[in-house]
Amino acid sequence: MTERRDVTGLVVFRAAFGLLVAVSAVRFLAYGWVDDLFTSTGSFQFRYWAFAWVPQLDAAWLKPAFAALAVLGLMVSAGLFYRFAIAAVFVLFTWLQLYDVTNYLNHYYLVSLLALLMTFMPLARAGSLDVWRRPALRLDTFPAWCTFVLRFQVGTVYFFAGLAKLNADWLLHAQPLNIWLSARTHLPVVGPWLDERAVAYAAAWAGFLFDTTAPLFLSLKRTRPYFYVAVLGFHAATWVLFPIGMFPFIMVTAALVFFDPVKRPNGAEPHSGPRDAGVNFGATRASAPLHVEPPRGSKVLVALLAMWCAVQVALPLRAHLYDGDVSWHEQGMRFSWRVMTREKNGSVTFIVTQRSTGRRWEVDPGARLTRLQERELSSQPDLIWQFAQSLGAEWRARGIDDVEVRADALASLNGRPAARLIDPNVDLLTVTDGLGAKRWILPSPTGEPIHLKALTARRGPP
Repeated sequence: MTERRDVTGLVVFRAAFGLLVAVSAVRFLAYGWVDDLFTSTGSFQFRYWAFAWVPQLDAAWLKPAFAALAVLGLMVSAGLFYRFAIAAVFVLFTWLQLYDVTNYLNHYYLVSLLALLMTFMPLARAGSLDVWRRPALRLDTFPAWCTFVLRFQVGTVYFFAGLAKLNADWLLHAQPLNIWLSARTHLPVVGPWLDERAVAYAAAWAGFLFDTTAPLFLSLKRTRPYFYVAVLGFHAATWVLFPIGMFPFIMVTAALVFFDPVKRPNGAEPHSGPRDAGVNFGATRASAPLHVEPPRGSKVLVALLAMWCAVQVALPLRAHLYDGDVSWHEQGMRFSWRVMTREKNGSVTFIVTQRSTGRRWEVDPGARLTRLQERELSSQPDLIWQFAQSLGAEWRARGIDDVEVRADALASLNGRPAARLIDPNVDLLTVTDGLGAKRWILPSPTGEPIHLKALTARRGPP
C-alpha cells in the first residue's frame, strides 16, 4: 500500500471517467429524460430505505443540475480544480440518483462509488490543468492504494455479477437471455440466429464465465491485454443487443485501472498500456515501483480500506440472508451487482377499506404514477409497500382514519405464469419496511421458466 505507482493508467482513467459523466448528463438533457424521469413523476416519489430524509431538489433546478454535472465532468476529465469538481460530481450525481428509487441502475451506483473513491485520490497531480496552473503540484507517482482499491471495486462488480448468474434459470434454462434475444431477431446478420435456444445457452454460459473470471484475468499481466480485448468485445455486444445505456462504456473505462506500468524493451521509463498511444504524463523514470517508508497514518489507511472492502463484499452477499429467490422477493437485490439477471413484470391493484363501514375503494396506481414508476412498482414489494403507505396517508387526510390497504399483486418471473407476489390478506399499513425478512411476500413460484422454441420454419422450405 505504501509503494508508489506510475501515474499514467489512473490519469487516463480519470480523464475517461470525467468525460463519461459529462456525456451521460448531456444525454439526459438531449433526450428529455430529465422530464421523463424527474419532473414528470407527479406528487409521489419512491424513496430509498434509510434515505427518505434526503431533501428533494426543486423541479426547476433539475435541468440546471444536469448541466452543472456535465461541466463538472469535463473539469474532472481535464483535471481542473479537481478536488472540488470530483467531490461535487459525487454529491450532485448521488443526490440526483436518490430522487426516486425507480431510476436505480447498477451503473449509476458504480459511478457514485467511483466518484467517492476518487475524491480522496490525487488523480489530478499529473496530466492535468491543475498541474499546468501550478507545476509544484505535480507528482511522478501515485500511492499504490489508489490502484488497489479501484481494482477491487471494479473486480467486485464483475465477480458478483457472475455469482448472481449461478442459478438454474440462467445456466440450465438460459433465461432470461432466451426471452431477450428472441425479441431481437430484427437485427442484421445475427438476428436470424437469436431465437435459437443454443445461442441463448452459449451466451448465458459465456456471460457467467466472463464475469466470474474477469477480475483474475485482468489482474494477471500475461492475460490482461488479451482479456481487455475480450472486455471490449463483450461490452460492445451487450451495447448492441440490449438497451443498457452507458453501462458498457463505464465498464470498459473502469477496466483501465488494471493496467500496470511495464518496462520498455530498451529499459526506458515504465509505461501503462494506454501510454503506447504516445501520451507522456511525466511519470517516474524508475524501472520498478518505488518503495518508501510507511507514512504516518498508514495503519489508519489500511483499516479504512479494509472497512470499505468489507462493506462492498457484504452488501451483495446480504441477499443470501433471506429465504427464497432474491429475484422474486427483491430483498438484497439493489446494490448487489445483479446485472440483467431476471425478466420480471406484473400488475397490482390496491384495495382501500374503511373498517367501520366496510366501504371499499380500488386504486389503480397507473393513474398516479409515470409509466416507469408503475412498471417498477408492479414487481417490487418494497415499492408496493411505499405506495400503500401513501394511500393510507391520503385517506387519513380526507378524514377517514380507520382504513386498511391491501395489494392484489401478480408477477411473472422469467416467463413463468403470473403468481401472487403479496399476501392479499395483509394490511400493508400494519407492516414495516426495513432489513428484516418480509413475511408478507409470498414464496416464489415453482416450476421451470418459459422455454421459447426457435422459429425454424422461417429457415426451412416453404
